[in-house]
Amino acid sequence: MSRSIDNAPSRIPWPPILYVLAIALSIVVGQLFPSPWFGSPLSDMLFAAGWLIGLAGLGMDVAALRRLRLAKTTIMPTRGSTHLVTEGPFSFSRNPIYLGNTMIVIGIGLIAGDAWFLLFALLAALATQKLAIEPEERHLAQHFGKRYRDYQKKVRRWF
Repeated sequence: MSRSIDNAPSRIPWPPILYVLAIALSIVVGQLFPSPWFGSPLSDMLFAAGWLIGLAGLGMDVAALRRLRLAKTTIMPTRGSTHLVTEGPFSFSRNPIYLGNTMIVIGIGLIAGDAWFLLFALLAALATQKLAIEPEERHLAQHFGKRYRDYQKKVRRWF
């Protein structure tokens, strides 16, 4: 096996799987068990908020991915990091891509007026923390040592 796979935080790319699954389950469960939603004008405000949250999440994803590419380190959760990135969105969240993904699913739920998206977004975030973030944190602490532990003290896991 290659060194990058042996040194990887995970062999399975959990985050994209979990967030796509959250969207798919929200759609299926929403069709089987429609959730109650708010009436106007609150639903109109939530619709607008959904667009803002979803676009902010997308912007955060793009900015974080660009920052990782600029640092010439991997964007894949199945590969070991070569550089510790602490600038840009990583200066206020240690996991801006996962935060952005969660915001996108929440935004979709607010736009669609479907509470299932909100529930499954939170479940995807919890599963991402256990299956991806915690192994990544161990990997980064092992690979970058004190620099990463100092970064952990300054920047929160989610926001």
